[in-house]
Amino acid sequence: MDTLSQLAEIYKTDKGMWHHGYTPIYNMYFEALKDKQITLLEIGIGGYEYVNKGGESLKMWRDYFSNANIIGFDFYKKELNIKGVSIYQGSQIDNDFLNSLPTPFDIIIDDGSHISSHIITTFDTLFSKLNSGGIYVVEDTETSYWSEHYGGGTLPTNKTSINFFKGLCDTLNPEYGVEDIYGIKTIHFYSGLIFIFKK
Repeated sequence: MDTLSQLAEIYKTDKGMWHHGYTPIYNMYFEALKDKQITLLEIGIGGYEYVNKGGESLKMWRDYFSNANIIGFDFYKKELNIKGVSIYQGSQIDNDFLNSLPTPFDIIIDDGSHISSHIITTFDTLFSKLNSGGIYVVEDTETSYWSEHYGGGTLPTNKTSINFFKGLCDTLNPEYGVEDIYGIKTIHFYSGLIFIFKK
């Protein structure tokens, strides 16, 4: 088992092998950054409205990235006091709040509301806050197929986060006259995960 998956087991985050199985994929992309002085932002702390619950994945990232600045925020107030982690309260669709966060970032992970319109709004604001070569990750994209998350349950629905990021694949071809809106280098799709790499 890779280091990140081991940490996920220790802290019982659902990103680990026992639930979503994201950590082996994350480890593949992040291992080269483990000892770098990076800034990581995670959207969504977990624990819902309970002020003393959540933060499992923030602890995992803190231990994995030994020299990193780890930041997390949640819609609900959190009183977790996790050593080495900065925690804020705010909405992922509040542009004033997003623009007030200490930037820039090297990694942004959206594990927030999972509502497609929220995911798209947040990406529109925060992708520009990534350093060159930065990585933006959207989790739990299966919610694109859930009607209660504005997915509608059908692939052609253009309101889903999945279809939004599929549409951005066209911007990878500016040499053919497609407008390079965001400065995206590559986009990688997995079951439940999307990785967007900045030029």
